[in-house]
This record gives sequence, C-alpha cells and structure tokens, in this order.
Amino acid sequence: MRKFMKRSAGIAVAAAAALALAACSGDAGGGQGDSEVPDDDATYIAMVSKGFQHQFWQAVQKGAEEKAEELGVEITYEGPAAETQIDDQLNMLRTAIDRKPDALAFAALDPEACVPLYEEAESAGIPLVEFDAGCTASDYSSSLAATDNNAAGALAADHMAELIGEEGEVGIISHSQINSTGVDRRDGFVDQIEAEYPDIEIVDIQYGDGDHLKSADIAKAMLSAHPDLKGLYGTNEGSAIGIVNAATELGLTGDDVTIIGFDSGSAQIEAIKNGTMAGAVTQDPMAIGALTVQSAFDVINGDTPEEFIDTGSYWFDADNIDSEEIQEKIYE
Repeated sequence: MRKFMKRSAGIAVAAAAALALAACSGDAGGGQGDSEVPDDDATYIAMVSKGFQHQFWQAVQKGAEEKAEELGVEITYEGPAAETQIDDQLNMLRTAIDRKPDALAFAALDPEACVPLYEEAESAGIPLVEFDAGCTASDYSSSLAATDNNAAGALAADHMAELIGEEGEVGIISHSQINSTGVDRRDGFVDQIEAEYPDIEIVDIQYGDGDHLKSADIAKAMLSAHPDLKGLYGTNEGSAIGIVNAATELGLTGDDVTIIGFDSGSAQIEAIKNGTMAGAVTQDPMAIGALTVQSAFDVINGDTPEEFIDTGSYWFDADNIDSEEIQEKIYE
C-alpha cells in the first residue's frame, strides 16, 4: 500500500532539503514539493506548479492542501527549482500522468511546449485543470484558476502614475516574455500607461527570469542608462526584490525612485514598511490553490467548473498593509 505524506515547504531550509532529496533519488527535473502518491483507493489529484523558489508557490500549495483536506481528497504538489526550467517541469508532468491520478492540475511555464503531454493526458482519459497560467495552445483543460494579469498590470500602472505625478520615465523588469503571467502583467501595464498617461514614457523593458540576482543586475544597468528614471515596476516576487536590492546597493530610497512590485513575501513587505518600495499588487495565492483543487474535484465528479476563475488582484502599500483584507491575501 502506498502511503501519502504531506510536509511543509514554507522555509528555505526545507526547500533546499527537498531539492537535495530529489537530486539523490533521481527525481525528474530535480524539483521540489510533495511527490509521494496516496493509497490506491484515495481520490488523487496531481498538481505541478511553475516553481518552488518563491513564497508565492508555497502559499498556493498551502491553499491546495487545506481544500484537499476539506474535500477528503489527496494531492501531490511539485514544481521545478526555478521558473526557467521548462524541461524539468514537463518531466514532472509526464511522471504525474504515468501515476494515473484521478485528475491533473498544471501551471504552464511554456504555453506551447505542454501540448504533447496534454494530448497524452487526454488519451489516458485523465481530466486536467490549470492554475496561474494555461497551456494556451491546447484546449483540453477544463478550467483555469488565475489572476486577471492584464487587469493587475493596469492596476500597477495606475498607482505608478499617481505616485510619480503622471509624468516622467519608467522601466519594467519582467519575469518572462514567454509565460502568460509575465506577458500579461507587462502588457497590462504598458497598455494602461499608453492609453491614459501620455506624459509617462516607458524607456526600457528587460527580463530577469524571476531571479532576484539577475533582476538586480538589470535594475542597476537600467538606472545607470536612464539617470532620470522615476519608477521601476517588477512583475513578480523575484523581479521586485531584485529591484529593491539594486536600489539598496546604490543607496537609493523611495524618494529617488518609485518601486512597484508584484506578489508579496517577507522581503517585499519589509521594503514597503521601510519605504524602499512604494507598494505592490498582490494576488490571492491560497485561493488559487484552493480553487484549483475544487475545480479538479468537480471535474472528477462530473461537474463543470467555470472556464476561467478570476482569483483577483489587490494593491497594498504602507497605508493598508495591516488591513484585514490585505492580510488575508499576502504571505511571508
């Protein structure tokens, strides 16, 4: 009998231990998460996320696990070590298909590379739902639980405009020019600026793969190339923290450059509280996890979930960070 195990991945030490364990055991892709399958008689949903290096994905896992316990189902939750590791993620999905779960849940890093595996899942008769970002080149998925990232990007643009007096130069450091979340958060911001704020110029857009070290280097180069830059927008946790670290290293404060981030996490929360970062747009990661499991459960039981479930986006800054509404949406 196969025993299902749950364990927390909420701290970096645990994540590193999971990575080491995966490497020693030959786990496909060297990813992190819970991969032991449940007893044969349990309803089983296999979830494959985009990554595990950011607290965001650990919060998604927590929401998924809580909903699974509520529904009386078992889940596994895995993701590659970094959001650039597309092949590793696809190997995880392939392994999940081989386990023959009752349903699959997938957050696509590449919207096209996933198509052959979706075809395999369909051939095997395994229903599939998506979370955070879909395999847009396939129509097999029953549902997508995600943030409306275009709207979230526009929300960031509105606050940037307000904070810099609706004029000046700004730059964007995005986490991906392939993945739909990076593309949509970028485009939502750009489109809103171009439509509503003619005196703001977006002077540069660069891509740091969600890595805070790479994003910091990009931010320093951008600030050097554009000395009049008034604002920088980072499209995910790693991008935003890279910008914050660059500003700190250069001795810049929130009065020198307006920094707007995305998601939350302890480093962004601290940067907002100390004034280095003006604010950020947060998603509701626990709701994403919970609604994904609910959608998979519905499909297993013959029900039809909504095709797109908008899990919302919310602006937070030093003024509202301690409010009940925001505290329910952010994570540390």
